[in-house]
Amino acid sequence: MRRWQIDPYVQLLADAAHAAVPRWLIRCVVDTARQMGVPAAAELVSDAEEMSRVHAPLVLAELDALLDTDAEAQRTNPLSVLRAAVRHPTEVLARHHVPTPRRTEFDERNFPTDVYALGPATWADVDESLQEPGLIWGAWKAKTVLDRRRGGSLPGDDGGDAGDGGRGAQPAS
Repeated sequence: MRRWQIDPYVQLLADAAHAAVPRWLIRCVVDTARQMGVPAAAELVSDAEEMSRVHAPLVLAELDALLDTDAEAQRTNPLSVLRAAVRHPTEVLARHHVPTPRRTEFDERNFPTDVYALGPATWADVDESLQEPGLIWGAWKAKTVLDRRRGGSLPGDDGGDAGDGGRGAQPAS
């Protein structure tokens, strides 16, 4: 896992995500299949594990890139990265002919490609271990941006410990 010289709140979220996301991608497949009445046969589980092995590093690289971006320059958020990642378990579920659940009009309109309703609405939807780090990161980001806009921070002070200007992350050398 990548280690940064960063604000501890960003590192906390990164560490928790690196631990949780591979398991979450597998759970998306296995739990959804079971909920839809499809037994989690060895082939389905194997395909879910392979999907996670291949795609979790890509999802986490995208998340790392986001966390490495200046707080004000971020045009998305970590949960959006994870919502987009559901395309990978969706492909496994479709390949195994798992029926799609009934969805609301809102979900169909706003999340048309999330046919299995896998997209997380909260951190806890991914994993309970992400709830606290995700909320803390969100508060850190909000404070960083508000302090800058209000002129309440000194140059290079992002409200955290890193003195990184709110960028969040600097790769450790």
